[in-house]
Amino acid sequence: MTSFKIGNRLIGADAPPFIIAEMSGNHNQSLEVALQIVEAAAKAGAHALKLQTYTAETMTLDLCEGEFFIKDPDSLWSGTSLYALYEKAYTPWEWHAPIFARAKALGMVAFSTPFDDSAVDFLESLDVPAYKIASFENTDLPLIRRVAATGKPLIISTGMASIAELDETVRAAREAGCKDLVLLKCTSTYPATPANSNVRTIPHLRDLFGCQVGLSDHSMGVGVSVAAVALGATVVEKHFTLDRSAGGVDASFSLEPEQMASLVIETERAWQAMGQVQYGATEAERKSLVFRRSLYVTRDMAAGEPFTTENLRAIRPGLGLAPKHAQTLLGRRARHAIKRGTPLDWPLVE
Repeated sequence: MTSFKIGNRLIGADAPPFIIAEMSGNHNQSLEVALQIVEAAAKAGAHALKLQTYTAETMTLDLCEGEFFIKDPDSLWSGTSLYALYEKAYTPWEWHAPIFARAKALGMVAFSTPFDDSAVDFLESLDVPAYKIASFENTDLPLIRRVAATGKPLIISTGMASIAELDETVRAAREAGCKDLVLLKCTSTYPATPANSNVRTIPHLRDLFGCQVGLSDHSMGVGVSVAAVALGATVVEKHFTLDRSAGGVDASFSLEPEQMASLVIETERAWQAMGQVQYGATEAERKSLVFRRSLYVTRDMAAGEPFTTENLRAIRPGLGLAPKHAQTLLGRRARHAIKRGTPLDWPLVE
């Protein structure tokens, strides 16, 4: 669970969560829109911009029947073939260099998810600083070994994977040379619901595999991501678009710029709030101790007059004796005359 860097960003518990804006196919086949997405992500404060590197041909077969056609009425992509979907969603490879260059110029880390060896070879030619493996490829051990062999940090989404499958995946990655690993809890539904996000898995993943952990979040809004950071997530990935109403293969579960800015701010606040186990007044709280209740004389008293519930009360501020001494003091007498509004202290008592 040691910290490491992706580009110039520290990944680990000692740094704010690493926020990845996933462009996916939200560029709608426009390089101009893709570059606008990069600029909006940077302006929103995202730390990284991620693409997906594939072609329809490397993903599936050009068939419109059987298992190659999406019929599920609940799917966002119902009524289209896998091949047509990937043709619509893919990011042209010649766009990668200008997109990465714009991201780097704006201070973001830029990398991608490869889906086959040819994509890894291409991304290596662009000297990406890290790789991401998607949930649907987390059991593709040959691909994982190929990526791990680059020696670069590897982020793997864990959607649908059993512990046994993840054990195989992690072993394959480490044996092939991966030293810096992040496992992202992921629910592979689009969108995911908070109730189906199960972020309590995050610390279990960390303890089980001894690596950095995070969340690939397909839910709406930022609440699930904030909860994940409170449970130890050091990386959060969210799909990102300029405007959901403009459409796009993943637009319906993507964050818009204002929400991405909120994600960056609120996850960092969650990270800051975790702190450490703390009891008693912190340094920042010491000035507030004066506003505790304490025992005060609430009526002018003559020397020798007994303390009663009429002339002794626990009120604010906290400059007198603690309220726990009230029962001990009732019936005892004033050593000398005491003015109303005096904080009670032992030298005032006979």
